[in-house]
Amino acid sequence: MTIDVGQVRADTPGCEHVVHLNNAGSSLPPRQVTGAVVDHLRLEERIGGYEAAAAALDRSERTYDALAGLVGADRDEIALVESATRAWDMAFYSLPWKPGDRILTSRAEYASNAIAFLQTARRHDVRVEVVPDDETGALSVEALRDMLDERVKLIAVTHVPTQGGLVNPAAEIGAVAREAGVTFLLDACQSIGQLRVDVREIGCDLLSATGRKFLRGPRGTGFLYCSRRLLDRLEPPFLDLHAATWTSAGSYEVRGDARRFENWEGYVAGKIGLGVAAGYALSLGLDAIEERVTGLAETLRGRLAAIPGVTVHDRGGRRCGIVTFTVDGHDSGDVAARLSAAKINVSVSAASSARWDFEARALPSLVRSSVHYYNTEEELDRLCEALPSA
Repeated sequence: MTIDVGQVRADTPGCEHVVHLNNAGSSLPPRQVTGAVVDHLRLEERIGGYEAAAAALDRSERTYDALAGLVGADRDEIALVESATRAWDMAFYSLPWKPGDRILTSRAEYASNAIAFLQTARRHDVRVEVVPDDETGALSVEALRDMLDERVKLIAVTHVPTQGGLVNPAAEIGAVAREAGVTFLLDACQSIGQLRVDVREIGCDLLSATGRKFLRGPRGTGFLYCSRRLLDRLEPPFLDLHAATWTSAGSYEVRGDARRFENWEGYVAGKIGLGVAAGYALSLGLDAIEERVTGLAETLRGRLAAIPGVTVHDRGGRRCGIVTFTVDGHDSGDVAARLSAAKINVSVSAASSARWDFEARALPSLVRSSVHYYNTEEELDRLCEALPSA
């Protein structure tokens, strides 16, 4: 399949107003997504929230099917939550910990995940160990294999880190985890929507993702995949009358599907919009999306690298749509502000968001640009032309 760039730009009103290269932060939604959200909010306005939810139940339920299709899962393995962080936390904090357990993770981990690791280590006397990188900068699968023993409780890895174009070898990690019988939690916050991600091929037990980034869904939406093979062994850190049933005055029963990780109250309009976003991506073709996004990113890396004083910092044998760089003599925040004044959206990755990686490489903050399939090469040129001179 080939993406009709003119059509997807026509579906994206924001393309008329800005060069949006901050898709790793929050993408421009297509009008189909925004329309679905607004239509439901208008329905709530007319008839009431509970009544609108009941009237739109079929649309809400289709979101589970769309997300299951997006990641190669079954619908009863999908939970809808308000963010990727909540999805990840609900999975991570469901695991039963005991002193001496080990968590193996990657150097590229995001701050929220690392803080959760450190909190659990403090509470339960658990060890957190960072797997060394390979020669490309990705997690070393061989080092991971060598670090395994009977005390390893969890392998938790970010598929695509927030601070660069690296793609960690998720399927290879999954094969090691399955062989060792260790639970594998994959943070796919930055990969869903720009790369083809199949939970069966990867072999992860748990996967967390957001709506707002490359999937082009509404903010305040996310989802968790939990494999059936693990489900009955996990009880979420908190339950309500949606996640469980109060069966008698002194007992309850946790529901039998992944919705045990949800809570009753939710953003119905956003859930509907998330399903529309997943359907939109599927209609374009995940392989076609990945091909265009990664191609544009490589084009941008080449053009940036050709500019005197600009250094591209992305690592990995396989890379994605996130492109990070610095400009000699200029603070990354100042570069981002200059681009914003030219109506070019980028963001800044700070050391506080990924200390294990930034400190190991002695990196300052980075300018983070992130392309999507609706971007054009002309927009990449505009970015390059708007940079300050080194």
